[in-house]
Amino acid sequence: MMRSLYSAVSGLKTHQTRMDVIGNNIANVNTEAFKSSRVTFTEIMYQTTSSASGGNAATGIGGVNAKQIGLGVSTGATSIAITTAGAAETTGNPFDLKLTDSQSTNFFIVSDGTSNFFTRSGSYYVDGNGFLCMTSTGYTLMGWQIDPTTGEIKKDTVSALQVMSADNQTSAPEATTLAKASGVLDKNDPNVSSEDGYVMTLGFYDDLGYAYTAKFSIRPLNTGDAAYDKAKYTVALASILDSNGVDYLETYNDMATQNGGTTVSLNQLICQYQKNENGDVIGRALDADGNPTGGNVVLEKTAAGDWVVRETGAAAEPNLYDLINGPQSDNCVLEFDPDDGKFVSIGGAENDSIVLNLRDFLSTIGADGSNFKDIEVDFSSCKNLNNSGTSTMNVLKGINGDGVGKKLGALTGLSVDSSGKIFGTYDNGNTVLLSQIAVAQFSNASGLEKVGSNCYQTTLNSGDFDGIGVEVSADGSAISTGELEMSNVDLSAQFTDMIITQRGFQANSRVITTSDTLLEELINLKR
Repeated sequence: MMRSLYSAVSGLKTHQTRMDVIGNNIANVNTEAFKSSRVTFTEIMYQTTSSASGGNAATGIGGVNAKQIGLGVSTGATSIAITTAGAAETTGNPFDLKLTDSQSTNFFIVSDGTSNFFTRSGSYYVDGNGFLCMTSTGYTLMGWQIDPTTGEIKKDTVSALQVMSADNQTSAPEATTLAKASGVLDKNDPNVSSEDGYVMTLGFYDDLGYAYTAKFSIRPLNTGDAAYDKAKYTVALASILDSNGVDYLETYNDMATQNGGTTVSLNQLICQYQKNENGDVIGRALDADGNPTGGNVVLEKTAAGDWVVRETGAAAEPNLYDLINGPQSDNCVLEFDPDDGKFVSIGGAENDSIVLNLRDFLSTIGADGSNFKDIEVDFSSCKNLNNSGTSTMNVLKGINGDGVGKKLGALTGLSVDSSGKIFGTYDNGNTVLLSQIAVAQFSNASGLEKVGSNCYQTTLNSGDFDGIGVEVSADGSAISTGELEMSNVDLSAQFTDMIITQRGFQANSRVITTSDTLLEELINLKR
């Protein structure tokens, strides 16, 4: 009679445990990335009042089953639906991250400074020290850093992601290396035939991010041979201005005295300027209008700082320290097809471009050119056509986004891609890889132990964390930004379980009541 009482009591306890779990699930129906639990019941033990006996074929007596009386129920397990993802909630916050699993269940790795924990919660913010942290606990998000020698992600032991460190606040400047000239050059444009010629400007940067403006002067070729000069123009570098308006050529270019009195500024020799193998400064002889006369001169700077022509008729070594590379006899001659106005070459030999060798040129004339890079200027898109006397030729830095050059960049934004890579966006146009979020995977994710605050820790049955982690996209999984994973609690299922649990608890209560009535009848036998 007493066994039923104790069995019913065990039933009350287990159903109360189940109700506790259901209550916790419902309480966390709106908890970010919460994983619901369920209770599994198991029998306790059985009291065997009579063991089983086997049958006797000789006597014809059959076997008898054992007589056993159950002693109640206990909680067998509380399992977590950890592999079931919750729905997505759109937030628009770039540091709200949602894990989308493919083949394995992934977890963010976070740290309290001494131990690593694992979470599906993806709500993060940048703290005052520049670290990505959980909004609920302040635990730092862990991942991989950049290898400073290669600029690539180094998949080593995970460490805290400091996305706004001092090193990440700026992006290194880049020198301009490519430029492209385009548009129409109209021979009837009065600027083309003017003393200064038609002027194009090119804005560019040096290695340190300082801005400069190069001005090109384009004038008709005038060798005296009208047939040869047709549809040909000279391209000369008129000035190099820094951000303060200081002209490098005007500041550092002295006048070269040529042929006993005629002076020609050194920048008029720009297209033909070079050094020979002996280090002599060689220029092509020009007339007063700056047109080549066909001969070479050797220039020499005196102790007083003046340039003089040391000799004429000197031989120059082709393309040695040229400011603008190309065949020495045709440097800086822009040629168009006289029949259709299409570009033919710049510098002869069907060259599409000229190269501004600013480093060597400026160093030779006494200016500091150490931070400049050679700039290749492509003229292949230019045309020589009638445009009502108006030229539209201009030159822009960069070709298809390459070689543009950039100033020192300041960090303006951060973004996370689907593989967990974190990029910094800078106001100079650079996008730089800063670090990468690593994730953890376990052979038995359900074996993880909840430690509160949406976090888990490893157990003997979950499998170990190797300290390095894996890339989330390795198995096709991904990280979504601007989204959070919601709780996977199914209210309809929970309310159904609640009804069943209530009835189970109620039934066990009736067993106790009925057993008490039986005991009362037994006691009443004495009356």
